[in-house]
Amino acid sequence: MAVDWYTEKHTPHAGITLEISRRLFDQKSPFQHIEVVETVEYGNMLLLDGCVMITDRDEFVYHEMITHPALVAHPNPQRVLVIGGGDGGTVREVIRHAAVRQVTLVEIDGMVIDVCRKYFPAVACGLDDPRVDVQVADGFAHLDAHQGAYDVILVDSTDPVGPAEVLFTVDFFRKVKAGLAPGGVAVFQSENPLYWGDLIAKMHRDLAPLFAHVGLYLASIPTYPGGLWSFSICSDVVDARKSPAPAPLPFQDQLKYFTPAVFKGAFALPQFVKKLVQP
Repeated sequence: MAVDWYTEKHTPHAGITLEISRRLFDQKSPFQHIEVVETVEYGNMLLLDGCVMITDRDEFVYHEMITHPALVAHPNPQRVLVIGGGDGGTVREVIRHAAVRQVTLVEIDGMVIDVCRKYFPAVACGLDDPRVDVQVADGFAHLDAHQGAYDVILVDSTDPVGPAEVLFTVDFFRKVKAGLAPGGVAVFQSENPLYWGDLIAKMHRDLAPLFAHVGLYLASIPTYPGGLWSFSICSDVVDARKSPAPAPLPFQDQLKYFTPAVFKGAFALPQFVKKLVQP
């Protein structure tokens, strides 16, 4: 019997290959091609335009690490905006924090939300929390209408191609800055430093004039390009790189990756990554 495989090319010469047991969903939305496949090694896997977004087995790394560093660094994160993140995993992590009173998810593609509710219920479970407002809308327009509204903004975007390309521009960074309340913290997913080093360097050159503090931290995500992922954290008041390690979180036993030690260690950059973000 023939074996079905999925391959995502990360460069023209390298990529990732996983054996597929079933194809569960395959449809084009007005914005992108959405697929869900069941893999032998990683469980269900969400693909957008052929790129891996999440898998059952390792989604917790990305979602915990885009969320908890900002929420422990900010002294009182009551109002949180998630831009993108239609799978719901980032929202799931945000609402673990008792200080959070309101979470707004702004996802441009409603089909992503619907698909993830069906095929990734353990990821999308937080979308039904009463503190969560799910909006199928454009992040740019939302930020224009909500200046100074949020303590934390998490930009949970796809790669800088297609509908997410504008989320890596100076204009967008300015809008995120304007959307923050005084003392606010923003986090942008900022790709793999091996394959996207030039992008990371440019992002930090663009972010540095906008925020007093811009830091980079890392996490290991097996199904993402290169297995290593970066996040850029920005604020005019909070320098997360110098924040003390937090006490163990009240829900620490529910987490699989983030710990107080990981919070501190994630900012310890390898030399080749440090050079990307040095002034």
